[in-house]
This record gives sequence, structure tokens and C-alpha cells, in this order.
Amino acid sequence: MRAEYDFSKAVKNPYAAQLKKQITIRLDEESLSYFKSISADVGIPYQSLINLYLRDCATSNRKLNLEWK
Repeated sequence: MRAEYDFSKAVKNPYAAQLKKQITIRLDEESLSYFKSISADVGIPYQSLINLYLRDCATSNRKLNLEWK
């Protein structure tokens, strides 16, 4: 290894904006079990599966129908 490295010509990672951000989210047990069972069937980690579902909702501008009775 070198004692020092020259980063003066380094470029910023163009994919850095696409990285995932860690958050904390509260999910009920039924929802979590649902995604975990699907993840076991398809072989995708349940957190990635939840992310894919949320991304699909966001890109298709899906909105919840909230009606309070």
C-alpha cells in the first residue's frame, strides 16, 4: 500500500443518489407476515419485496382510498 493516495482527479459516484436510505418503519404483524411469505415463495428478501411494491405504487401514482365512517 502507498503511504498517500492522490484523489484530486477522483469523480463522484454517479449512482450515489440511487442508493437506498435506511429508515425505521412500523408495520403490523399481519402485513409483515404477508410479505415474508411471498418472499419465501419468490426467493427475494422481504425488505426488497416491500421496496419493490412501494416503488411500483409510487411510479404508477396509486393512491389510497381513505374513507372514515
